[in-house]
Amino acid sequence: MMRLVVTGTDTGIGKTVFSAGLAAALGGYYWKPVQSGLDEETDSQVVSRLGRLPEDRILPEAYRLRTPASPHLAARLDRVGIEPGQLTPPVTDAPLVIEGAGGLLVPLTETEVFADVFARWQIPVILCARTGLGTINHTLLSLEALRSRSIPVFGVAFIGDEQAETQRIIAAMGQVRILGRLPRLDPLTPDILQQAFRENFPLSSFRGRTA
Repeated sequence: MMRLVVTGTDTGIGKTVFSAGLAAALGGYYWKPVQSGLDEETDSQVVSRLGRLPEDRILPEAYRLRTPASPHLAARLDRVGIEPGQLTPPVTDAPLVIEGAGGLLVPLTETEVFADVFARWQIPVILCARTGLGTINHTLLSLEALRSRSIPVFGVAFIGDEQAETQRIIAAMGQVRILGRLPRLDPLTPDILQQAFRENFPLSSFRGRTA
């Protein structure tokens, strides 16, 4: 069964919105292994709302940390011990979308980052990248971090306004497949997201080889 990890070049770039669109398009499940910050709408709740996923398609987080901070710090402040080796993707009967927290090198503990967990899983990764200034550097560095750990790269999904040259040079220098671009959506509603996803990410984009 298809499994995909969604990560980003930074935090707050829209990977949760992308994950909602992807899980809905695939008719799949969504899993956020570690959630930091519970006072506002969680990522699982956002995906459920925007993707209109049934409750049983939103799998419970392995760790729910109240403090809105990097997981290593949130766990320390909440007095929770995170065991990265115990993070095992659930077995599902439909495609599974797994969303990381922030970028690849966000500390999960004092000694491990999310990329280390992804390396153990060996599940293909979709890298979400902004289209704005600075994204070339951040995206190419993220691709290097993935490949240095032999993590399979499924492709890059851009989020933001069209920047043709930025998107071209990342594809060329990063030697990576571009899956599509999710434009800014205002208002952001389930219907608008699902329409935008269909128009910009053909389902055929999520089949085939990693790069």
